[in-house]
Amino acid sequence: MQIGPYKLTSLVTSTFALDGGAMFGVVPKTLWSRQVEVDDLNRIKMVTRTLLLESNDRKILIDTGNGDKWDSRMQEIFKIDTKGYILPDSLRKHGIASEDITDVICTHLHFDHVGGNTRIENNRIIPSFPNAKYWVQEENWKLANKPHAKDKASYLNENWSVLAESGMLEILSSERELFNDIKLEIVNGHTMGQQLPFISDGTSSMIYGGDLFPMKAHIPIPWVMAYDNEPLRSIAEKNKILPRLLEQDTIIFFEHDPDTVACRLISTEKGIIGGENIFI
Repeated sequence: MQIGPYKLTSLVTSTFALDGGAMFGVVPKTLWSRQVEVDDLNRIKMVTRTLLLESNDRKILIDTGNGDKWDSRMQEIFKIDTKGYILPDSLRKHGIASEDITDVICTHLHFDHVGGNTRIENNRIIPSFPNAKYWVQEENWKLANKPHAKDKASYLNENWSVLAESGMLEILSSERELFNDIKLEIVNGHTMGQQLPFISDGTSSMIYGGDLFPMKAHIPIPWVMAYDNEPLRSIAEKNKILPRLLEQDTIIFFEHDPDTVACRLISTEKGIIGGENIFI
C-alpha cells in the first residue's frame, strides 16, 4: 500500500496472549469470547504488529513489539513466541538492514510496544536500530520513568535506558506533524502521552490504532480495556475520533489483532463497526 511518499508494510513481530477480561474490561465474556479465541487460562491470542514506512529519504518503524529479551518464566506467563518473527530478520527479507532504519515512532513505552527497541548482544543491551531516532511524547516518558502501581510492570527501562544514554531519544511535547504526511495525535485514556501516527496525503489516510484500537473488536465505543488507566477518557476519545475517521474513510491499523491487519469503518444502526480485513 502507498500513501503519499510512503510505501507501507505490515510486519508481525511476535504472538502473545493476555487475559481476555483485562482486554475487554466490563464487557461480559459471553460477548467478547464470540469475537476472539480464548484459551483455558482465559488468555486471548494476540500479535504485536509493526508498521514499516519507506520513502526516498526515510525508513520508519511504528512500534517494535515485545522483542526477545524475555526469560522463560515471563515467556510462559504471556505466551510470547518470537520464532520466525524477529524484526531485524523480517526487515532483511524486505531488503532493509537494521542500520537503515532512520526513525522509530514509539506510540508509548509499554513493553509490548517497544520491547524490540533494544536487544542483547554479548550480554549487553544495545539499540536494535543504531542509526535511528526514537520518538516519544514527554508525558509518557515521565510516566515510564516514574510509573504508578497500576501499570508499573508494563514499563521496563531495559527498552529505552540505553537509548537515552546514547542520545537517541527525541522527546516531544505536543501533537504535531512529525514528517511530511505523518501527524501525531495524542490520546491519554490508556496511558498518558500515547501518540497515534495519522498518515494522510489528503486523499488516502490511515491511523495506527495503538492501544486505543488494539483489535478490531475494540472499535465499539464501550469496548475498552481494564488495562486503561482512565477508561472513561478512552471512551470519550473514541467518541471524538471515530466519527472523523468514518467521514474521512480512514483505515485503522491494528497492532494486536491476530486476524485483522486493518480495516475501514462502517456506520450501522448499532453504531460504528469495523469492515473487511485490509492486508498491508
